[in-house]
Amino acid sequence: MSDSVSSLEKPEPGVGRNGGLRWLRYSVRVPLLLWHIGVHLPLTLALISPLGERLRWGEEHLRHRAIRWWSAGLLRIFGFRLVRSGQPHRGAALVVANHLSWLDIELIHSVRAVEFVAKAEISRWPLVGWLARRAGTIYHRRGSTESLASVAQMMVERLQQGAQVGVFPEGGTTDGSRVRVFHARIFQTAVEAGVPVQPVALRYLLDGEPNPAVPFTDGESFFVNFLRLLGEPPMVAEVRFLEPLVHTGDGRRKLAEGARARIVAALGHSE
Repeated sequence: MSDSVSSLEKPEPGVGRNGGLRWLRYSVRVPLLLWHIGVHLPLTLALISPLGERLRWGEEHLRHRAIRWWSAGLLRIFGFRLVRSGQPHRGAALVVANHLSWLDIELIHSVRAVEFVAKAEISRWPLVGWLARRAGTIYHRRGSTESLASVAQMMVERLQQGAQVGVFPEGGTTDGSRVRVFHARIFQTAVEAGVPVQPVALRYLLDGEPNPAVPFTDGESFFVNFLRLLGEPPMVAEVRFLEPLVHTGDGRRKLAEGARARIVAALGHSE
């Protein structure tokens, strides 16, 4: 199966191939989404309060269980069927993944609650930014050295406290046809905190092939991307948790290269 992504122009919501079916999907999914926001969201917010951090459900905090429940529900509303392979690391870890869409955070959260590092712009996105902030997301301002240093310090502190912190080391989204070079500076936090790095490979498949409608590209508004995905046909959201890497004294660059190599191999890309 080829992992290349079509270069065809992305369809606008409600037009193009199967436009009638798209509007039918809107008629079903929009009420479900409104219910998820109006009923499930307040319950989720109540559970991710400080009280939810102290209470446990089995082996995880109630807060984390609520985040997974919310995210899995959102993916189902958008028509995604989750396919997971591999096991999330149990303890503190730096979780790194290839980056295609704003859905990446929800996809990983549906399996494991992770405190992500994300660009500050996301904090202004309706609903998603607000919920992500409540879930422990660390926001950074791109291009700001001061912000980067502050974020790195916060990441180390949370890792040392036993949290799992997630980052997208490519520095932005891609169309899915390749995995960009990982920024090695991010991996220094794992070295300083003394925790492993777990690579995670993500794909969104339609009829067994990557769907070019999913990637969130530069210059595209969140609303346009959100609306388009809400009308897309049912898809598979694939998340692969790969074998963690441990720092052996070779430096952060080796960690970055090793994590990227495992993701590239899992996606079947060539270097």
